[in-house]
Amino acid sequence: MHRHRELCERAVDPLEIAAGLEAHGVTDRAAARYRHRDVFSLAEELFARVPAVAGEPATALPAPERDTERRAAWSLRALVPGAACIATAGALRLTEGVLGGQGRLAIALTGALVGIVGLALSLRSGPLHAEDRSSGTAHVYGCWLLGYVLYGEALLDQVLSGGPEGPWTLTPAPLLGLALSVAPAAWCAHLFSVHAHRKLIGSRALEEFAAGVRPLLFGAVALHLCVLAVLLYVAHLGYGGGGAFVGAAALGVLLLLARLLTVHGFPEPAAVGLASACALEALAPALVLAGRLPGLHFLARPVDALVMAAGTGAVPAVACGAAALGLLITATVALSRASAHTAPGDETRTTA
Repeated sequence: MHRHRELCERAVDPLEIAAGLEAHGVTDRAAARYRHRDVFSLAEELFARVPAVAGEPATALPAPERDTERRAAWSLRALVPGAACIATAGALRLTEGVLGGQGRLAIALTGALVGIVGLALSLRSGPLHAEDRSSGTAHVYGCWLLGYVLYGEALLDQVLSGGPEGPWTLTPAPLLGLALSVAPAAWCAHLFSVHAHRKLIGSRALEEFAAGVRPLLFGAVALHLCVLAVLLYVAHLGYGGGGAFVGAAALGVLLLLARLLTVHGFPEPAAVGLASACALEALAPALVLAGRLPGLHFLARPVDALVMAAGTGAVPAVACGAAALGLLITATVALSRASAHTAPGDETRTTA
């Protein structure tokens, strides 16, 4: 009680104490030394014995009507990036042969600006909101990965053929699919947070909670991947192909896992995962260019072999797929902790 008095005084329920004790390394085995069967039981006694500090009353859960309005609001904001991409693509197709290069460039830049603003609004509220946990470097890594979706394959293809030279071919179809997947990603994150919080309330041991939340994480990721695959397929049909389908799907999963980790208090591994994917994508053309130097031809052989086997789209697929797998393993461990679902400002407290 003395060691964790501040935690106990400011807690609004025993669950917050249990999560705080777990974050400080207290396990069910440690709780047994205090004659309690698990951390939850110990937290209940601490909550009952330590008087709370007078302060602002705990925020009650919103009424169902307000909850519906809140969900509708962040759902609409999450639709803005996809809607902006669709409107821009339609405007460019309608003005083909009508407007000059500058006019079409203005339409593209306007659509990109609206899409970026919509994405920023989606990340500043709702289930994808991470308060002040998200770092600027993670945003830079995300921009790199999205930029590679547009230009990366064309750049690598020109490097392999002796370039780069001339303009790069744009592949917008994967970016359109990713933009449309922002709303499904927000709902997958929301469902995971809500059901994990319910598991936390109904669990009586840390191991029980961890065993129950892992299938929720896998289900949320699998659901997002299925929806993303459909959206990418539709986008490819609309644009007549172009772009790496598997690489874009792997990137979508990577971005979702990185955001889930950031939202629940683990921004460092999320940034490391994004940085790893960026490094692998940048390494491929760098190795090809380095292989042109005398005596260093062997450096380009791994990239040549990979492209010969599966095309230039294999590079982002391997880079984002490996990073996503690493983040999935990290999330399986990190998001199975009770403390990851009771942090202040958790979206489940206001929208569950």
